[in-house]
Amino acid sequence: MTETRFDLFGSELMTGFVRRFQGASRVVTESTLPPTVQELVKVRASQVNGCGMCIDMHVKDALAAGEDQTRLFLVAAWRDATVFTEAERAALALAEEGTRLADASTGVSEETWQAVRKHYDDEQVAALIAIIAVINAWNRLNVIAGTPAGGYQPGMFG
Repeated sequence: MTETRFDLFGSELMTGFVRRFQGASRVVTESTLPPTVQELVKVRASQVNGCGMCIDMHVKDALAAGEDQTRLFLVAAWRDATVFTEAERAALALAEEGTRLADASTGVSEETWQAVRKHYDDEQVAALIAIIAVINAWNRLNVIAGTPAGGYQPGMFG
């Protein structure tokens, strides 16, 4: 798709919603959850949901923040990659399981939950839960609206 199906900023209602949603998203961005983990989680959930716009945005934001290209190339295959820490792997597993709720009758596995609790404190767990919920909502907004990927420049929405 090369053309937006629906301009998210062309509607007064949607513009108001998106602005409020951006404000809510900032709470997670400003949390103690490491920015690298935040971007990896956003990229993985966006890959699962097929949201090109969000993949474009979060890969570029991660690169601009100094993330390694190889790690970003391997996010989709994180289980088979040696470049992620145990903590990052726990966050990626939670992102994936939390994104695939409709695909799995069990939702988030106890194994994944225990791995997350091992590596993150309560505030960071709260941030992980919130960031997974938020990126899934952003994915849905952009996929439904048909927002094309490729034109994002780091910082253009912040």
